[in-house]
Amino acid sequence: MFQSLSDKLQSAFRRLRGKGKLSEADVAEAMREVRLALLESDVNFKVVKDFVKKVQERSVGQGILESLTPAQQVIKIVHEELVSLMGSEVSRLTLASRPPSIIMLVGLQGSGKTTTCGKLAKMLHKQGRRPLLVAADIYRPAAIKQLQIIGESIAMPVFSMGQQNPVAISKAALEYAHSHTNDVVIIDTAGRLHINQELMDELKGIKSAVQPHQILLVVDSMTGQDAVNVAQSFHAELELDGVILTKLDGDTRGGAALSIRAVTACPIKLVGMGEKLDALEPFYPDRMASRILGMGDILSLIEKAQANVDQAKAQEMEKKIRTQGFSLEDFLDQLQQVKTMGPIDQLLSMIPGFSNSKQLRELQKDVDPSELTTIEAIIRSMTPAERRNPSIINGNRRKRIARGSGTKVQDVNRLLKQFEETKKMVRQFTELGQGKNKKLKLPLFS
Repeated sequence: MFQSLSDKLQSAFRRLRGKGKLSEADVAEAMREVRLALLESDVNFKVVKDFVKKVQERSVGQGILESLTPAQQVIKIVHEELVSLMGSEVSRLTLASRPPSIIMLVGLQGSGKTTTCGKLAKMLHKQGRRPLLVAADIYRPAAIKQLQIIGESIAMPVFSMGQQNPVAISKAALEYAHSHTNDVVIIDTAGRLHINQELMDELKGIKSAVQPHQILLVVDSMTGQDAVNVAQSFHAELELDGVILTKLDGDTRGGAALSIRAVTACPIKLVGMGEKLDALEPFYPDRMASRILGMGDILSLIEKAQANVDQAKAQEMEKKIRTQGFSLEDFLDQLQQVKTMGPIDQLLSMIPGFSNSKQLRELQKDVDPSELTTIEAIIRSMTPAERRNPSIINGNRRKRIARGSGTKVQDVNRLLKQFEETKKMVRQFTELGQGKNKKLKLPLFS
């Protein structure tokens, strides 16, 4: 996400950090690189022009150029302007004070609208809501079936009336929600390959019939500037309440995220960060700006951990570590909990210092996501007794474990060696905390 833009911005600021004092010429040169980086990321030209002008005007003040750390001051200004560009504050969903709340999702075909309906329903269900999904896309082949399959997978009801009129379907769904105590109605509307008046007339008809509390546009962030053009067109016809950006975890250049708010005045409410139905997150402008500038996003990482890590298990694990009872079974359990937080490269990108693509590539040489699958396969090929007490694993057992996991004996040996070194390190930390060990020697991992 934004790797190319992040690399180029950091390269521009790296030159500034090497200077003790900054001149207006230094700032102007850095701003030229920033302008080029934003344009190459498909950010709207007018947005880039206004952004660079604001940053440059703020950066050439005497207080900045004469400060002890002028480069840091310039980066701080860029961060603040990026946050302002993307909306300054978090824009959350607005739900009705008297249910049901009606949320109408619109967008072109291929933007991920139907899948986003499922993601939104699952997110709201976690918050204690009782969503109803409405299949109002009667044109795209298998659209209704797709929504029904998604509904079944997350145990959410789906209202469907086949190929009947979408306006009639939406009105009937609202009546159904009233009688079945569904407090949120999410309408999956039809899309087209391009914007046309027929599509807009149908969407206006649904809007007039059910008076949705939120009309959200779903756009593919990988389409860059085209996403902004689509948002402008939909907003002019429907008066959007917000935008959901999908595929933000992909190889997106960042143009949509950095332009939509400034061009349309529509806030980005949510972002899709993966294919799984729980991969929908609130959009935080300040956190996104930090990630673009290579500062990481530690708050989002903490929230992911809190949402996915079992606190009771965590306390039990802490007790085992203190009593040196940590086993391969415990290690496997920890691995499973980490995997529920999302792809490893996404988690690493949130850590300050590991947030640009070059650093991630270097780290991924040591932390290959495929290796985690291999480790899991090896541990699962062991017997419960072997997991609890790896010291009993002799040569014959190692051969059996390697065959069962589809790996080599060397892979099994490497895992057992690293596990023993990890236990030593944990023991040293425990003893250090208890004042028993003044010298701490950390094991080297290969």
